[in-house]
Amino acid sequence: MSVKIALKEEHIKAIRDICSSFNNDPGELINVLHKSQDHFGYLPAEVQEVIAHELRIPVAKVFGVVTFYSFFTMIPKGKYPVSICMGTACYVRGAEKVLDEFKKQLGIKPGETSEDGQFSLSSLRCVGACGLAPVVMVGEKVYGRVSTEDVKKIIAEYKE
Repeated sequence: MSVKIALKEEHIKAIRDICSSFNNDPGELINVLHKSQDHFGYLPAEVQEVIAHELRIPVAKVFGVVTFYSFFTMIPKGKYPVSICMGTACYVRGAEKVLDEFKKQLGIKPGETSEDGQFSLSSLRCVGACGLAPVVMVGEKVYGRVSTEDVKKIIAEYKE
């Protein structure tokens, strides 16, 4: 799903400012990408093209880094990003069933965003809260010992 977006001049300036804050150094690509994603929420092709131009590197190199690291996303995240931990402790304690319930309730798969832009769904490797397994995060808020029955209640907290 690739939607062409038109970058406003102020967005191009923001990207240029980010790149120049790292002295337009190609070795700072990951830092530039982090800061750009913080600013825009995601890294569409148009943002990557400006970064490549400013750092004087091929767009393919920028794209390669964005697609290699799971932290970076080219798809806008929902207002409420839902992440289910699939680390060993969470998986053993039923995280897969919890993820399936979120997929059913939200009507989206991991990596997707709901049509209303409210929720996006992803799975993580480990959030470091193994004693609370299975763990779900909505934004920065952590929910521990989540069961399939808890999913509707969690979603209801964020419904608008």
